[in-house]
Parts: sequence; C-alpha cells; structure tokens
Amino acid sequence: MYQFSYAEIMEDGVALSKDRERQVLDRSIALLIAAKNAPTFGREAIEAAYYTRRVWVRFIDDLSNPENELDKELKANLISIAIWILRETEAVRKRKSDNFQGIIDITTIIRDGLK
Repeated sequence: MYQFSYAEIMEDGVALSKDRERQVLDRSIALLIAAKNAPTFGREAIEAAYYTRRVWVRFIDDLSNPENELDKELKANLISIAIWILRETEAVRKRKSDNFQGIIDITTIIRDGLK
C-alpha cells in the first residue's frame, strides 16, 4: 500500500487546483476571443460576459475566505483585479463597452501566473 506524506498530498491538491483554475481561465479567454471576433454583439458576447463574471465572482469568494492562505496583499490585489473585470464585463453586457481585449489581456496574465 502506498503512503504519502501530508505535504505531498497538499502539494498535489494545490497543483490540481491551479490546473483547474487555469482551465477555467482558458475557457473564459476562449469565450472572450470568440465574442471579440464575432461580427455583431450577440450570443457570444453574452455568454463570454456571463461565464467570465461567474468565474471572477467565485474567485472573489475564494479569496475572501479566511482559510485562503495567500498573502494578504496578493489577495487584495487579485480582488481589485476581479472587481475591475466584473465592471468591464457588466459594461460589455450593457453594450456600454466592447473592451474584450482588455479583459482577455488581464485574464491571460492571471492565468499565466498560475504556472
């Protein structure tokens, strides 16, 4: 029977979590790119805004959790970024903005930082 140390199990758990977070952000980026490239504002834009909003609301929930062990300053910075993305996606949803590229750029930077 295999025996693993607690540290090994926790390290694997963190790696899996980061991988899932990267996958979620990849999906958000793909939807945003599809919306940006669509000829008109339509289903793609709404789907991208809705999905991206859900992702970042969930990240805020996780970052606000007292059990989240990230550095306080990093958590605060990520929450600030999340709030900006939520504002931008809301502006896109209301057709007050078409700043898909800005959201894509920031999301890509965050995703790449998870490696």
